[in-house]
Amino acid sequence: MKNKFYVIIPIVAFVVIFFNAFFGHLIFSSGSDETINKYSIYVHLQPEWNSYPGNILFDVTTTWTRPNANIYSFDYDTNLEPQEQNFNQLEFLGEKSFIELQHEFSNCESSWKPILYRYAIDTVRNRIEFFQGNELNGDPYASSFPIKKNLNYDLNSQNEKIRGGYVQFVPICTDKEITSYEFSLKINDKKNGFDVYFVPSNESINEFVSGGSFSHYSEASCFGQNYQSFNGYCNNVDKDSGLMIVIPDEMNLSLTKVVVSLIEKKQ
Repeated sequence: MKNKFYVIIPIVAFVVIFFNAFFGHLIFSSGSDETINKYSIYVHLQPEWNSYPGNILFDVTTTWTRPNANIYSFDYDTNLEPQEQNFNQLEFLGEKSFIELQHEFSNCESSWKPILYRYAIDTVRNRIEFFQGNELNGDPYASSFPIKKNLNYDLNSQNEKIRGGYVQFVPICTDKEITSYEFSLKINDKKNGFDVYFVPSNESINEFVSGGSFSHYSEASCFGQNYQSFNGYCNNVDKDSGLMIVIPDEMNLSLTKVVVSLIEKKQ
């Protein structure tokens, strides 16, 4: 079956490219105010972590409403130049250090648009995952993943594990004071579960790391605990809000990948 997919993908991609030569405006047509902000966050853990020398990659796509955004159409995965990255210094979570690298397009100031071959491949891949049940949305840049609990251990064990875990804040993009968002994420680590919370600001990370209670939106659809794949929504959130993702410090993969999708709800 996989061999058939490898044959189908280039065929469909060729058809999309050929069709685009005559009807390209239809392929990429969307509301003029819809903006895609696509970037990645690369984290290199230092020796204080049990997961060292592991790395974490957060692949983030945010779809939101913003008129007249600056549009970039390069393939961000492979063609990044040094000036298109932000090189960050050594950072800390409590006593544990890490190095984080983000692309400059994580600041909500620019709109990403896929180049033609990337759009074709992503569309075909999305359709395959949709029919396999691994994707719930037919839009390749507004992903929604099925809910999958982590069955390797229970919630009590998760609550103990995450206290020393890695914590990442992923901000939303909006030009409103108050907005609503759908969100979805998945992890490629099959032995660990993540926690995710919609929080009012990145200050919640400091509260979490300090060991006390931390601020988050309390509606049931705004958070998930001990999942390997999750989707939810959170209404009436502040413009400074975002996702707080927590992963136990027991990662065994050389690269743990977390795919994150944020979609602003039209009002």
